[in-house]
Amino acid sequence: MDLDDAGNSARFLIRDRDRKFPALFDAVLADAGIQVILTGVRIPRMNSIMERWIQSCHHELLDRTLIWNQPHLLHALREYEQFYNTHRPHQGIANARPLHPLPPPITDQAQITDLDIRRRQRLGGLLNEYHHAA
Repeated sequence: MDLDDAGNSARFLIRDRDRKFPALFDAVLADAGIQVILTGVRIPRMNSIMERWIQSCHHELLDRTLIWNQPHLLHALREYEQFYNTHRPHQGIANARPLHPLPPPITDQAQITDLDIRRRQRLGGLLNEYHHAA
């Protein structure tokens, strides 16, 4: 209902089939013009990817940030999304970054001892990116 005050509207709500949502819940949303879409039956992992992203965002960003207003929230979420997809390693894909291939392994011992690693801070030091100096 606050979306209407902001000039935005929601068209869909995706939810599971939990019994904590009574029929009245769907009726209120239908009156507001929001279509309820139910997840599949007995498919517990259907929303697992998005739930994992939300959990990561919550723990790594929102638990550590005092959000002042909606533009500040949108800026922080855009920065985190960029960090999540371009820099942060993901264990499920062999510690690769989703939008970049894995770097070739360093096999030469001399290269390992001469590494020059630089840190780039994002969101005032809340997120840190590490890369090789050029």
